[in-house]
Amino acid sequence: MLSVPLPILAASLCVVIAPLMLRLDLGRRISGIFFALLFTSFALQSLLVGLRFGYGVERFITFQRVLPMSVGPLLYLGFLALAVDGASFRRHALLHLGVAVLLALGLGLFANIFRDFDLVISASYLVYTGLVLRLARRGPDNLIHARLDIARPAIRWMYGAVGLLLGLLILDTAIALSFVMARGASAPALVTFGSALLIALLLLILTSIPTLIALQRPTKVKPDLPAESDEATLEAAARAMLLRSQIYLDPDLTVQRIARRLSVPERSLSNAINVSQGMNVSQYVNGFRLEHAAQLLRDTEDSVAKVMSQSGFLTRSNFYREFQRVYGQSPASYREGTSPKE
Repeated sequence: MLSVPLPILAASLCVVIAPLMLRLDLGRRISGIFFALLFTSFALQSLLVGLRFGYGVERFITFQRVLPMSVGPLLYLGFLALAVDGASFRRHALLHLGVAVLLALGLGLFANIFRDFDLVISASYLVYTGLVLRLARRGPDNLIHARLDIARPAIRWMYGAVGLLLGLLILDTAIALSFVMARGASAPALVTFGSALLIALLLLILTSIPTLIALQRPTKVKPDLPAESDEATLEAAARAMLLRSQIYLDPDLTVQRIARRLSVPERSLSNAINVSQGMNVSQYVNGFRLEHAAQLLRDTEDSVAKVMSQSGFLTRSNFYREFQRVYGQSPASYREGTSPKE
């Protein structure tokens, strides 16, 4: 009976997950593309590791050793796409992917001279652990391109990604030490252990994706507002409802709640706001919050921190950045400029 190594089973799961990432509506398609590429990279790595340690195929050992250089950049860029505008994101993508490709090519071409692959891979894991952690600490408000209901879970996913990178760092270090100290005697056992943990994680992801995809499906439309309403009409209805109810002040507001209030499919609402206003629902809701914050700054003497919390923002950095973008000045400067002159 043919024995299938655990890394190849992990590769099979990654092959299943990669196309599912393209079906997820995270708020920006490029984010799903990078996550799909990440799982494709995992699939290749696991397949090559399985061939090497399971069947003794070492023809692709150099490629297998440089592939981990792609993990950090793809993971980070998948999340960064939800936080950074187009031109800035393209610069980040070129920088991070360019550096990864150059390092991988350098390691591959000079493999016979420079053998400390693991030092470079470990450094990559550490750098991207820090970058993902920094992005997560900025909070859900920073994810301006994320769907409204995705922003908060995305922060939890980032912390999970930090754990994954640290786990890969520990595992790769242990395997490297095994080759240095014991000529790789314990490497197969470490690979099996790491693959088992990866399979458990992949199964968890695989069981969660259908739920996320189901949340994207249109909800049942009630007869009081036809699904055929054009984008401008639907956006006007959303604007009137938000202004009347002020539910945008709730930092935990989701696009599902807005859609249910209007009795329309979630996708129709997102499309109407995108077409008529040129932004996603998260940015749209932030506009109402900023207007509310500006009014409080004009009409009250509450501190800027209190105004921020009363306007539905969770993080100071995002509030200041968005306020500066829309009003061209800081909240404090805005207050000074609108204060009545004696």
